[in-house]
Amino acid sequence: MSHHDPHGSPGPGPGVPAPPDLNLLRTFLAVYRCGSFTAAARLLGLSQPTVTTQIRALERQTRRELFERLPRGVAPTAVADELAARIAGPLDALAAATGHGSPARARPEPVHLGGPAELLSTRALPALAPLVTRGVRLRVTTGLTDPLLDELRAGRHDLVIATTRPRGRTLSAVPLTDEEFVLVAAPVWADRVRERLAAEGPAALHDVPLISYAEDLPIVRRYWRHVFGRRLTCRAAVSVPDLRAVSALVAAGAGFSVLPRYLCADQLASGALVLLGEPADAPINTGFLVQRPGTPDNPHVALVRDRLLRAGRSW
Repeated sequence: MSHHDPHGSPGPGPGVPAPPDLNLLRTFLAVYRCGSFTAAARLLGLSQPTVTTQIRALERQTRRELFERLPRGVAPTAVADELAARIAGPLDALAAATGHGSPARARPEPVHLGGPAELLSTRALPALAPLVTRGVRLRVTTGLTDPLLDELRAGRHDLVIATTRPRGRTLSAVPLTDEEFVLVAAPVWADRVRERLAAEGPAALHDVPLISYAEDLPIVRRYWRHVFGRRLTCRAAVSVPDLRAVSALVAAGAGFSVLPRYLCADQLASGALVLLGEPADAPINTGFLVQRPGTPDNPHVALVRDRLLRAGRSW
């Protein structure tokens, strides 16, 4: 016996889920864009239990998990990314056509993030790319830790990646990543000084130009104390406040420097830079993710914070 109506279109078969209703899809899109059930509930004017119930109903209908529950907020699964890509345009267009602004389209304010230009450019911002595609907006400021922390206290930033732990209790800091410092030069210099460095110690580098991040040589001084057990007596031949520029100058044969390993890993692998030494106990600096205590009004701050902390484990 046929299950099809000969005079109409066949209905969904017993194994085909019925299409979800618009309310569930609007709620899904709000959660997807806000990054939390609580923020989506505020946006939609619903209670959080209602939002939770609707998302569970949609997950039952689609037979897929849509969100991973995190300690703070939620993260979309690949299925949720695909669903959002399909429905966002039509739902927004429907809201515009009916003259009602879609609550799901309303977005929190941008997240203001500060930190060192090099770490932001090479690690942090690429890790945040998936959030940008989901509607998170970023306003990024690069700079030195102390001024950025002062601006954070004054409310100009939401999050700051700091190279030192802030003092006092006005800010909360969580370890983000460790960076190892390495002594490097181009092969043309390494061939000249490596044997002398092993025999004579750091005095072998006195005639080699030093390329530094800052005039007071903070990174190089720290390496000298930690590895050689003595004070640095060299002066910088070049001082440039961007470690990527320092790395480029050293690779071009201008002299030697001390750099974070992550920043010059590709050049070390290709041979453009060479390690001048490999101490058993290399100096390491811990970077911190810092924010003001309390829960921010913008739910996207928690999304960015959690994403950075997860990504930082693999840096």
